[in-house]
Amino acid sequence: MITKLEQMFEALNNKAKKKLVAAWANDSHTIQAVSMAIDKGLIEGVLVGDKDVIKETCDHEGIDINKFEIVHASTDVEAAAKSVEMVATGKGDVLMKGLLSTDKYMRAILNKEFGLLPPKGILSHVTVIENPKYHKLLVVGDVAVIPQPDLKQKIAITNYLVHAARSLGIEKPKVAVIAASEQVMPGLSASADATILSKMADRGQIKGAFVEGPLALDLAVDEESAKVKKIESEVAGDADCLLFPNIEAGNVFYKTSTKLSDSELGAVVAGAKVPAVLSSRGDSTQTKLYSIALAALMAN
Repeated sequence: MITKLEQMFEALNNKAKKKLVAAWANDSHTIQAVSMAIDKGLIEGVLVGDKDVIKETCDHEGIDINKFEIVHASTDVEAAAKSVEMVATGKGDVLMKGLLSTDKYMRAILNKEFGLLPPKGILSHVTVIENPKYHKLLVVGDVAVIPQPDLKQKIAITNYLVHAARSLGIEKPKVAVIAASEQVMPGLSASADATILSKMADRGQIKGAFVEGPLALDLAVDEESAKVKKIESEVAGDADCLLFPNIEAGNVFYKTSTKLSDSELGAVVAGAKVPAVLSSRGDSTQTKLYSIALAALMAN
């Protein structure tokens, strides 16, 4: 089982290399991350963007441009379209966002001609967080894509979290469905949905995981809190995955973890035909490298 983000690199060294296609890969952070991933033997890399800018960036950073396949595109929209087309036609296994805005990236993924979303598919953001105050990795969602998920979307998010956790070697992930309290309160949608999800897992409608909810955050991640409140479950105090009720709760947790707890992370968009790396344009090279590794693991 992978308990540190760095351990993903070793896990990938034992697998066939996936080909990553980076859209509008003109910036040094994206090129450095893809370069490092290639050097570590994790992937093969395609950079789609302005050839001259890519060459200039590689020269400035001292990176050998010959390690990449380069596909020229004059604009960010063209680069996104070409990248998605490559993946849709089997010329790539993983998609990555470079120096273009999230809305243009997502629009290309959703494009009907070469889009990567299956019929009735649901896209969701999956983040793996390494928090020094927790004893293992936490797989969380959704912190960036679905503002107010309904029950159908929460089922999809749960399945994506489970898939990510299993990709990290967790045989039967423990999913905590987060609400303000562990008490079942039918009037609160977060509580009612959590109860339904928990029962669905009990009856095999959500497979391959322990799902428990509603659980307050302290009960999900703190064994002592679970003992004090006399909550007995497979999940309480030892969650692998956290399903948040809405984007506000998830995003606040994500930013608190990174800004106040020195957490590291990797993140992808799940639900498309291939994993799509959706790191922020301001994310560090290390975060992008972890995101590439996570996407490559989930693509296997």
